[in-house]
Amino acid sequence: MQIWVDADACPVVIKEILFRAAERSKISTTLVANKLLFVPPSPYLRAMQVGKGFDVADNEIVAALVAGDLVITADIPLAAQVIAKGGHALNPRGEFYSPENIRERLAMRDFMESLRASGLETEGPAAMQASDRHAFARQLDQFLARNAV
Repeated sequence: MQIWVDADACPVVIKEILFRAAERSKISTTLVANKLLFVPPSPYLRAMQVGKGFDVADNEIVAALVAGDLVITADIPLAAQVIAKGGHALNPRGEFYSPENIRERLAMRDFMESLRASGLETEGPAAMQASDRHAFARQLDQFLARNAV
């Protein structure tokens, strides 16, 4: 198993949790982004810079992941592709996307996008809270414990 991180918009506090988890569990973790990223020196951490462009990082993640891998992303279409390929998708607020909830999430995303396209201003996601960080860390730890090699 490997962890892939859709790192362009991943909050720093979530990256720090992932860095510690990779070291503790000795699981290869790759951060994929359009920009150059810093990762601490470790045999378990790697940053991959991809070209600029729409969905370039997402496409790289989907192409590289294998069934059973974990992807950290808030991008719902990416999460849907991960699930379709047999991977697991966890968002930075600690919620797993699943075959049962991904269609609803896609529909809501598309609905909100159509509202914005019609000129309606919608609010973005709420700021990350300590409870979000704790939920993410808890879900990640539980996942890694269940899927330990």
